[in-house]
Amino acid sequence: MTVCWLNGQIVPREKATVSIFDHGVLYGDGVFEGIRFYNNRVFRLESHLQRLHDSAAALALDMPFSLEQLAIAITDVIEAFHLADGYIRLVITRGEGRLGINPFNCSTPTVFIIADELALVEDSIKAEGAKLIVASIRRTPSSSLEPRIKSLNYLNNIQALMEAKYANADEAIMLNHEGKIAEGSADNVFIVKNNIVKTPPTIDGALEGITRGVVIDVARELGLTMLECSLTPYDIYTADECFLTGTGMELLPVREIDGRSIAHCPGETYQKIYHGFRGLIERETASLFC
Repeated sequence: MTVCWLNGQIVPREKATVSIFDHGVLYGDGVFEGIRFYNNRVFRLESHLQRLHDSAAALALDMPFSLEQLAIAITDVIEAFHLADGYIRLVITRGEGRLGINPFNCSTPTVFIIADELALVEDSIKAEGAKLIVASIRRTPSSSLEPRIKSLNYLNNIQALMEAKYANADEAIMLNHEGKIAEGSADNVFIVKNNIVKTPPTIDGALEGITRGVVIDVARELGLTMLECSLTPYDIYTADECFLTGTGMELLPVREIDGRSIAHCPGETYQKIYHGFRGLIERETASLFC
């Protein structure tokens, strides 16, 4: 059962609607967060809410609810949900306004929260590894749209994923306009080479993913050498291991990119990080009644 919260109250799914004049619908003017909860407890809620706040501030988008109020709303939604584990989508749009892109025509932002199950990746792909391509669609330049803003503008990401699906692949790697790896269509990219774990820096166009940050911390806590450095397709083609991270998929090993097999999938380093990641989730979201 999907649970929906709209502008301050939980409403039936069929009544969880927004106006066709909402600028989030008309122009993609808004921000969002994808959030996981386990054992009825949110994982890294403070980090998600802070990023939401910062994204909204960067777009001069007023938040009609405080972060504390949104945290309470998320708790209420989780309590109304039918499973202990699930996915939260929290969205703030510019709100209803007149036609035309002028954001000052909108008076009150729209806020909604959705709790649902999420299965982005099939179990077989999680076990065997994903098949990737390097997409021809490039990441929006940071000079045009700051990558740290988690906005509703995802059209180029959608096109990149479509390109992957047409090629019978599971996911696409997006490059920036300098040919450096930015990210996947909805995830961050990691490789392992000579026991060194590497991921592109946000300056190359990568979203500052919450899961990305957790994985960086886990890798360092495990004593692994962890670098944020520019990467190109060559680095993945010649990597010992490769994996993707994101709130929805968590961690996903990669077995192939552009027809080239990755040497180890799932590799030893990936498995160490994965188990460390899962252990962290269990510690931070353990039931209060255990």
